[in-house]
Amino acid sequence: MANFDFLKKIDKDLYEIISEAEKLYTAEFFEQCMGQTRRFGELMCKSILKPQHDTNFDEMLATLKDKAVSIPEKEFIDDLYFLKKQGNLSVHSSKVKKDGIAALECLKRAFEASVNFAVFYKKANKNILKKEYDIELLVTGKTVSLKEKYETLKAKENPLKQSYTMKQESKKRSFSLFWIFVGISSIISAILMLIVMII
Repeated sequence: MANFDFLKKIDKDLYEIISEAEKLYTAEFFEQCMGQTRRFGELMCKSILKPQHDTNFDEMLATLKDKAVSIPEKEFIDDLYFLKKQGNLSVHSSKVKKDGIAALECLKRAFEASVNFAVFYKKANKNILKKEYDIELLVTGKTVSLKEKYETLKAKENPLKQSYTMKQESKKRSFSLFWIFVGISSIISAILMLIVMII
């Protein structure tokens, strides 16, 4: 199971490209991952506009932007512009930057764009709109339900704790590494978004 499985039936080539991007990310080839997400975005544009508009990425984005009227269409265009910009920066940079946060943001934006692409351009089931990008699935290759997370946390508690002791120990709050990673990623993503909007 993978984040982009819903694309298999919609466009197998796009699915293969974005699956490769996720593999590059997990192998820590972050710049290549960003380049692959850019390619993914460009091919989505070509799929929408068909061969008669087979021009460069900028022209295709401009054409889609001119046609965009709904909020999901505008969000789709914003995601594609982000993928184009980050992909270009990674491909044309003179220095190697191991920027896992930017690469993760590219995967998230590619996911959001692919959901809009599937529903609004390829008439897929609207239930796809409920999907969210699963970082844990990306990293571990498996999805963990809320119940499984709860059971894991419960199992970590010490079942042999004595209930008759006089002192009450204050419980330490523990956060899983996953949620710490998600929190840090969200903060950095928000900062990057502000920088991109300022630029």
